[in-house]
Amino acid sequence: MIHTSNLHKTYGHGSGAVHALKGVELQIETGEFVAVMGRSGSGKSTLLRILGLLDEPTQGDIYVDGINIARLPERKKAKFRLNKFGFVFQEHSLVSELTVLENVYLPAICSSHNNEYIEYARELLEVVGLTDRLQHYPGEISGGEQQRVAIARSIVNKPKILFADEPTASLDEESSHIVLDLFSRLNRDMGQTIIMVTHEPEDRKYVDRVIYLRNGAVDLGGAPLSPDLLN
Repeated sequence: MIHTSNLHKTYGHGSGAVHALKGVELQIETGEFVAVMGRSGSGKSTLLRILGLLDEPTQGDIYVDGINIARLPERKKAKFRLNKFGFVFQEHSLVSELTVLENVYLPAICSSHNNEYIEYARELLEVVGLTDRLQHYPGEISGGEQQRVAIARSIVNKPKILFADEPTASLDEESSHIVLDLFSRLNRDMGQTIIMVTHEPEDRKYVDRVIYLRNGAVDLGGAPLSPDLLN
C-alpha cells in the first residue's frame, strides 16, 4: 500500500542543519498494524508527519497505491489527506463547543453530500464504547474517553491509513490499554491499516511489526531497542 524511496528531511542550512531523516526506505502493506519506534530524536514523528502529508520531505518519494503523493500539487495533497488519511495525536484536539457526536462527524461534513455521516458517526461511537456520551461535551468526559472520541473522528471518512503519534502518551495505564485494544480491534475487525509512533516497549505486543529508527534511518537489523533507548 505505502512505500518510500530515499526519503530525507533536513531542517535548517549549513553547519546548523539537522538531518532528521536520512534516506528512509520502507514498505507497509494494506491491513498492517505497524509501530515506529526509536529513541528521542530518531525521526519517528518527522517520518509520520511526512507520510501523512503534514510536512514535506527535502528529498525522496512516497507512494500510496502507486501514486507518488509527495509530488502532488498542494490542493490535491489536501484532498488526499482529508479523504485517505486519519490522524490521532497525543493531544485530543477536540472542539470544546461541539458535542462528542458533532466532533466525530465534523471531518465528514467537507467530504459528504448527504447526512449519512451522522449515522455512521453514531456507529463509530458505539464501536469505541461511547454511546452514552453522544451529547456530552469534551470537558464533561475523561481524557481516555476524549482520545476514543478522537479515534472515532479519525476514521469517520473511512481512511486508507490511520496515523497515530504517541496516542497514549498523556493517558494513564488503564486508558492506554483501552486505546491500544481499540486500535487492535479496528485493525482486526475493520482491516484498518495503522501506523503508530510509540516509545513504550510494551506496545510491541499489539502490533504486527515494528520499524526501528536510529539517527533518522531504518535499523535494518531490526533488533529491539532496550527500554532506556526509547526514552
